Amino acid sequence: MDSARTRRLKWHCRRGMKELDVLLGRFIEHQQATLAGGRWPELENLLETEDDQLWEWLQNPTVPAARPYRELLERIRGDSD
Repeated sequence: MDSARTRRLKWHCRRGMKELDVLLGRFIEHQQATLAGGRWPELENLLETEDDQLWEWLQNPTVPAARPYRELLERIRGDSD
């Protein structure tokens, strides 16, 4: 069952870019239990990022601006494989 927090995160993962919708949606589905348990608080902060910036970071999580989210970006990318 979805927690209110997980439902809210799912809603925030609906972006204006189809590629982000797919990557973030898949991540939420795979990590649902972890997220419902209060893990990944930085995901909420990451989702405040503009779509074009977020897409760039997902393509290259080693850019300096992505440093605070590097582990999370790698996990999101890993769930897309």
